[in-house]
Amino acid sequence: MIYAENILLCIVVPLLISLLFLRGNARRFVVNFLVGMGVCLIAAYISGFLQQSSGLNANDTAIFLSPIVEELMKLLPLLFYLLVFLPKDRTLTDAAVGIGAGFATFENCCYILSFGAESFFYMLVRGMAVGVMHIASILATALWLIAVRRLGVLSFSAVLGALSLSMAVHALYNLLVSGEGIFPIIGYALPLAAAVFLVYLNQKITKQ
Repeated sequence: MIYAENILLCIVVPLLISLLFLRGNARRFVVNFLVGMGVCLIAAYISGFLQQSSGLNANDTAIFLSPIVEELMKLLPLLFYLLVFLPKDRTLTDAAVGIGAGFATFENCCYILSFGAESFFYMLVRGMAVGVMHIASILATALWLIAVRRLGVLSFSAVLGALSLSMAVHALYNLLVSGEGIFPIIGYALPLAAAVFLVYLNQKITKQ
């Protein structure tokens, strides 16, 4: 047992204090980073409850349940921000990156405390893979929302489509890294390949 709430509190306090000194984009990024860590904790609660209720083991939960819960929890604050505050395109993508980075950071912190950090290489690979995966999935969703908003077709079905795609990619990643042989390598490379494409796509869309 790692007392995730205490870990979150330890990380959040200095970031909250930093908000007293930050302004503009820096402050918004930190706020979204905090939101990402918060929704990560809530997603862990929900996934744990569903695992106990369904009787699935940890591996099956990571493949079948966690992608649904985690991608939904990351989407909700982003969608709230989009619909209530009507941010500019670049501001929305910045918020998505902050949420994804906060989510990945807190998840990695809890993983390290649960399983240790003896292997530098594995920690490096995990940091690059999981960190990039959570950022890439929510950024792809944000870019999709920007596209459908520009086309004037922002609707429930459009949001559901973006969410379904991010869930599928997340589940595919979890499935690959839980396998053996070459499959984990493909899984770890998947977020990096997606990130390279999204960097290009983000620059192209937000400059239009």
